[in-house]
Amino acid sequence: MLSLLFYLRKYKTDRVGRSMIYVRITVNGERSEFSTRRKIHPSQWDAAYGKVLGFSQEVRQLNSQLSKIRTDLYRHADLLKGREQTLTAESLKEAYLGLDKPTKMLLEVFQEHNDQVNSLVGKEFAEGTAERYRTAKSHLEQYLQKELRKKDIPINQVDYAFISGFEYYLKTQRKCSHNTAIKYVVNFKKIIRIAYANGWISKDPFANWKARLKIVEREFLTSEELQTLMDTTFFVERLEHVRDVFVFCCFTGLAYADAKKLTHDDFVVGIDGELWINTKRTKTKTKSNIPVLPTAMMILEKYENSPLLVNGKVLPVLTNQKMNAYLKEIADLSGIKKKLTTHLARHTFATTVTLSNGVSIESVSKMLGHKSVRTTQHYAKILNRKVSEDMQILRRKFEEREKRQEQARVQK
Repeated sequence: MLSLLFYLRKYKTDRVGRSMIYVRITVNGERSEFSTRRKIHPSQWDAAYGKVLGFSQEVRQLNSQLSKIRTDLYRHADLLKGREQTLTAESLKEAYLGLDKPTKMLLEVFQEHNDQVNSLVGKEFAEGTAERYRTAKSHLEQYLQKELRKKDIPINQVDYAFISGFEYYLKTQRKCSHNTAIKYVVNFKKIIRIAYANGWISKDPFANWKARLKIVEREFLTSEELQTLMDTTFFVERLEHVRDVFVFCCFTGLAYADAKKLTHDDFVVGIDGELWINTKRTKTKTKSNIPVLPTAMMILEKYENSPLLVNGKVLPVLTNQKMNAYLKEIADLSGIKKKLTTHLARHTFATTVTLSNGVSIESVSKMLGHKSVRTTQHYAKILNRKVSEDMQILRRKFEEREKRQEQARVQK
């Protein structure tokens, strides 16, 4: 005789007063229990019917999940009987949780993936990518320990509630912004997809989870701020070097990793007879062809015979961490209120140096090495001055048309 009971452990609540929902399996008087890993406030629980009270979308979804657990338990019971195995409360729980057969552990699979990525840094992956996966695994490990009090779990126990809980943990406990949290969950999603592709799990728990990033206003330096930065005199050489590299990136659009690896072999003479940078982006492996503008040329010439350069490099680029730390100091000394980062230079090239000076978005996209113009359009959206200029052109067209129409009426 099989019976199932969903109930709350009301004596044990979390920080906001929620209790965990448990399911009790009883077979011929023998009991076994496990957590559904779903929590609610005791006031919302209908003990008589073993479900959550209310009609909200969240309540309906939770009741649907509980109903599915019930259905799956009965299905596993039928499978055990069909295989002529002894049906007990414990064997049914183990079958449902996947404990009756060897299973892959979540963090073990994550580490195997990270080991592969680390071995391919410089070939298929950038060091920054490897670092993000390491950080994502670290956050997941802490989530398991702090929220679930486990060192690891079978990968087949990951479900939508686990994913949502991880996202919530990143935003609340780790203080990650929405977009940062989503990116870490996407890193985690790849691990689950690997497990699904290998048949270690029977369904994809990410099927109903959507990654929705918020549009972020990208900061950039105005032409006045850029000129101020270039005119500032620094009496510490390291600050001068970092400022020069930053300005070079402002006039070339190179990302930090691409500026760091830039060598004499990356320069060619274009069909216009001028010097161009011809390189492949570290991040996307797409080609970038960028003309060397006068300001960038001056910086190259300044360091042409510098003892700081080795292995054919053309710029004295420090580590990204040091660059960003010194850029903060440079901003203070220059009187610039914006947070200077190596990537802000790339935004400045896209907006202040190119788009606002009439360079077509298609050309800017090619120089930045974007795979799609849609990526570049984010920069165009924030250029109020460009919008104003475009509307001025449209306004003049309307005014000229009205003048022609008025002259035509007068002549009649």
